[in-house]
Amino acid sequence: MVRISGLASGMDIDELVKSMMQAERVPLDKLTQKKQYSEWQRDDYRSMNTALSELDTLIRDGIGKQSSFIKKKVTLSNPDAVSVKNVNSTSDFSGNIKVNGLAKAATMTSTEKTAVTDPKKKLAELGITTPQDITILAINKDGGFDTEVKDGATVEKPYTLTLNADDTLESVINKINANSGVTLFFDETSQKFSITAKNTGDVKDRPEIELGGTGDFFNVLKMSSNNEGAGGTIGENASITYNGLDISRPSNTFQINGAEITVKQKTADTVTFSSTADVDAILDTITQFVNKYNEIIKKVQDKTGEAKYRSFTPLTTEQKKAMTEDEVKLWEEKAKSGTLKSDSTLKSLLTTMRSSLYTSVDGITGKNNLSSLGITTTKNYLEGGKLTIDEDKLRAAISEDPNAIYDMFMANGAEKSEKGLARRLRDDIESSMKVITEKAGKAGYVNNNFTIGKMVDGLDKKISTFEAKLTKLESRYYNQFTAMEKAIQKANSQSASLASYFS
Repeated sequence: MVRISGLASGMDIDELVKSMMQAERVPLDKLTQKKQYSEWQRDDYRSMNTALSELDTLIRDGIGKQSSFIKKKVTLSNPDAVSVKNVNSTSDFSGNIKVNGLAKAATMTSTEKTAVTDPKKKLAELGITTPQDITILAINKDGGFDTEVKDGATVEKPYTLTLNADDTLESVINKINANSGVTLFFDETSQKFSITAKNTGDVKDRPEIELGGTGDFFNVLKMSSNNEGAGGTIGENASITYNGLDISRPSNTFQINGAEITVKQKTADTVTFSSTADVDAILDTITQFVNKYNEIIKKVQDKTGEAKYRSFTPLTTEQKKAMTEDEVKLWEEKAKSGTLKSDSTLKSLLTTMRSSLYTSVDGITGKNNLSSLGITTTKNYLEGGKLTIDEDKLRAAISEDPNAIYDMFMANGAEKSEKGLARRLRDDIESSMKVITEKAGKAGYVNNNFTIGKMVDGLDKKISTFEAKLTKLESRYYNQFTAMEKAIQKANSQSASLASYFS
């Protein structure tokens, strides 16, 4: 229906309808504000879960790993010749090493100058005009050869490459270097090729590199069939005397008693080494945990104790239009405050985390609580159980027995009292995160999978229904005013006619 302005009545119809609709929109604004507040609350819950997840990850990768507590500082009499690092030894170690020889890789070179001048040329120009396969079998890192199962039998598995006349020599070299156990190199000055095994070592009673195939590619390169032929050198194992015992390996790295020993040069004399706990590294791991825990405690305490300003409700679109950006920002800071005030899940988490950390671990020997490490709560009760470290006492505890500290954090008893402090804490975090996720979901969750999401969906339906109702109501108001205008116009017209009749 065409809307008629208030020409006949002299009234501003649009302004009248707008004013009337403002009053009718109040319930809709309340629904929209409730939805906005729910979304803020959802986001704050998710932010809390993100922080808890960060703490959980730091525990898992830090004090929750034994490797964090077996870090060693190794002292060597000749670090230029030998390096030693701990891999999984839980105890300190010491010994002596004499390096009798280093591991070397097998090599092969062209037995004479080749006809190749430019590696960018196609194989057809080198006389390779039909497809052919080449194979390369090379020593692996374990000092043997790669294998595969064929027809129920284990057989050696060489690298195989099909060559075509249109391939360039350069492309073939690149494929071999990227995918096989050797490195192929062409020297343009000498017009010769060299092949070097990627892994060092000596394969007993046979060559370390074997070349084959259906064509004559390696003949073009003037290569023998293996590294024991002309132009080849034999791979060698590294050889050491470790605490009086002669040992050889295909590489220059030895794994012995949980330590990784790398030899770098031959020695005339023995190299002595000894290890002690890396107190600084272990201290840093524990300190990172304490700092992160304190950060979470503060975040949870601040958020659950945040003031709630009930008079500062989420702004409507019209309210925002009437305010400056700074005014909107300041208002919304107040409106967003207190979304998680006194939240039972988070307050319960604070209580359980404190209990989990402060209660001694049963069933282990030695240190069984944080205070024995020099980690205690601050005296200021307003800080909510924030931890503080007596560094000297913690250093002494680490030096004495870092493995006992790991046990205190990660013991895995049947009862909670027998579980390590970090293990308890992770259980507490997991439990609370699950409850929060049920309330607020995660990024990517659809709304019907969590409580607040269902609430938002319900509000959306109510908002949609109410908006449709307002649209109909607005049309009704305009229809009523239009009818009024027409009536006034008709009356005015009749009055004018009568006046004209009597004039």
